[in-house]
Amino acid sequence: MHEPARMPMQHATGMTFRFAEQHDAHAIRAIEFEAGQRFLSVDMAGIADAPPMDLEVVERKIAAREIIVAVAADATCAGFVMFEPQPTRIYVQELDVLTSHAGQRIGAALIEQVAHIARAQRLTQLILSTFREVPWNAPYYRRLGFRDIEEAELDAALIARRDAHIARGLDESKRVFMRRDLA
Repeated sequence: MHEPARMPMQHATGMTFRFAEQHDAHAIRAIEFEAGQRFLSVDMAGIADAPPMDLEVVERKIAAREIIVAVAADATCAGFVMFEPQPTRIYVQELDVLTSHAGQRIGAALIEQVAHIARAQRLTQLILSTFREVPWNAPYYRRLGFRDIEEAELDAALIARRDAHIARGLDESKRVFMRRDLA
């Protein structure tokens, strides 16, 4: 995989977007944990009770330049997107924004940062897997231009990812893979 394109230093709603650095690892885990608490409101305590990613995983993704953070004017990490480059696309693994910064289009801006990287590498799609009915999951991503991928359209890599989700205990009947084509 090519070296990721330089991150455009966009400033939307007072945010700066950059590749995460090692000193961001604990903040990323805290954002993930806090974002998980929202799932209590949709009776998904299992998601809310899950511990954040292992520090080692976060540090490895940072070293690979596969996490982008949104940094507020006061230097607070307000959100992040973690992704995985694949041969023809980028898989968006996780997108979380602090609830104190919700409604500022930070998530949308983080997705645009990943789309920028994909286009610079001539990749044609962003892919993700998310909960079908949770308002800040599939309905949100549809507003950002993603469409549901039908079961018959899943390729071997997505089927393997779905099987890994099942092995981790996720209820895939409540989830959907989604795709956004990039021009």
